[in-house]
Amino acid sequence: MKKHKVSEIVKNLNLKVLSGGEGLDRKVSGGYVCDLLSDVMGNSKEGQIWVTLQTHKNVMAIASLRDLAAILLINGVNPDEDTIAQSETEGIPILGTDMPAFEIAGKLYELINK
Repeated sequence: MKKHKVSEIVKNLNLKVLSGGEGLDRKVSGGYVCDLLSDVMGNSKEGQIWVTLQTHKNVMAIASLRDLAAILLINGVNPDEDTIAQSETEGIPILGTDMPAFEIAGKLYELINK
């Protein structure tokens, strides 16, 4: 399996970069889909893109702790202002899509496992 950069995922899946653009060179090892923060904290792996609809600052703490490649917000939601600020500080991109979790997760899985 080829490791993609976040920037390649953004381009191929037509995602929006909402913040943390400095981290677009991060390597992506897979994806994790969940809205329960404790589950993500306990089970996500380094380099994954976290697909969620959570927009508050705590998502950045978990993304940093788990060294995730990026956060991908679904259903057209936007991050809170303090989440954006933390994303810029940490260099962890927050990406956006209007697609629901099921649809974007399938596309992400297909792209990563080519």
